[in-house]
Amino acid sequence: MTSLSLPAGFNASAVTVPRHLTPVTDQGDECAAAEAGLRPQQVATIWRHVRGLYRTGMNPAIALCLRRRGQVFLDRTLGYADAGQQRLLTTDTPICLFSASKAVTAMLVHHLAERGELDLDRPVCHYIPEYGAMGKHRTTLMHVLTHRAGVPRIHEPVAAEDLFDYERIMTLLCRAKPENPGRQQAYHAITAGFVLGEVIRRVTGESIDALLDRVIRRPMGMRYFTYGLREPAVAPAENAVTGLQLPPVNAFLTHAVGAPLEEVVGLSNDPRFLDATIPAGNLYATAEEACRFFQMLLDDGRYQDQQLFRPETVRFATGRAATKGGRLDRTLMVPLAFSPGFMLGARALSLYGPGTSNAFGHLGFISIYCWADRDRDLSGALLTTGKAALGRHFPALLKLQMAINRHTA
Repeated sequence: MTSLSLPAGFNASAVTVPRHLTPVTDQGDECAAAEAGLRPQQVATIWRHVRGLYRTGMNPAIALCLRRRGQVFLDRTLGYADAGQQRLLTTDTPICLFSASKAVTAMLVHHLAERGELDLDRPVCHYIPEYGAMGKHRTTLMHVLTHRAGVPRIHEPVAAEDLFDYERIMTLLCRAKPENPGRQQAYHAITAGFVLGEVIRRVTGESIDALLDRVIRRPMGMRYFTYGLREPAVAPAENAVTGLQLPPVNAFLTHAVGAPLEEVVGLSNDPRFLDATIPAGNLYATAEEACRFFQMLLDDGRYQDQQLFRPETVRFATGRAATKGGRLDRTLMVPLAFSPGFMLGARALSLYGPGTSNAFGHLGFISIYCWADRDRDLSGALLTTGKAALGRHFPALLKLQMAINRHTA
């Protein structure tokens, strides 16, 4: 990692990029391009753009898995899994999905709803009576899933270590006073996940970890795909602060996620983070596993010979019918369209690149993309370990998105 000398309060850092990338590249099982309805040159072009993104020096490691027509046509990694550049990232290395974890947590809630074990239109306090304090008695599960619960952050003093104290976080959330609950969309970076996890525990009598294992992880044959990563066979990838750190940007990130950039990254590399269950932000998976999950959703809840979710459940969870479409998000201050658990694509300005109005997925801190696109019969997971709020990687990232969409259309 290299640092640049800038005025006080301004910092910039970048990863040392090797001249030759083949020695730092790993490849998983990939089908012939034709099996995915593509030409070899199209796959090569997409990979060339991934290499271009890596050469910006903003990511110690990048993992990308893409499926088209249900076939994995690209599953590769670039870079190192550790800050000291001693351990190569491979396609078997687990990576934290951060906020892309929310999509998985949401589907666990939808699973219980389709079984009749809970009602998304009922108030949260029906399941957690103490949550109804301070005017939250009308907040429904649907409000929580669509970031309209009114508790995007905790206003009481919270230490970084509190993130690992589930009971304390729930106590603080239960006594929190909501801001425009049910009426205003404001991205809930961490808080909503704890609420949903507690609802799951109250309804089923089991932890969200156990439900994930029973409903998704084991049926889909996942090696990882867990909240946290206890006693992993392969050490997870470490995250690193990169890019340009400006005081205004750090202030915005603190507002959005509840802590400064460096503190969030530091916490993600803390061993306690691996031992914790944070439903909104610490699911670990390989890029292939994350892509496999979104392919299952693209296949209307079916994986191989198992129907994990009803087709109508998946369509409701990932569709626009349950919400009013894009609106200004009061946390992120950009227009965003949420379904009950997913970030939705758009025709023009879209999280997943132009022309992705039928895409759904979720982003993760900061440049992590997990998504599916019905128009292209495409599922994908782009996992990165560089945490740059500002940096020279954004043009390369946009070019990669455009290349994927153009060559899979």
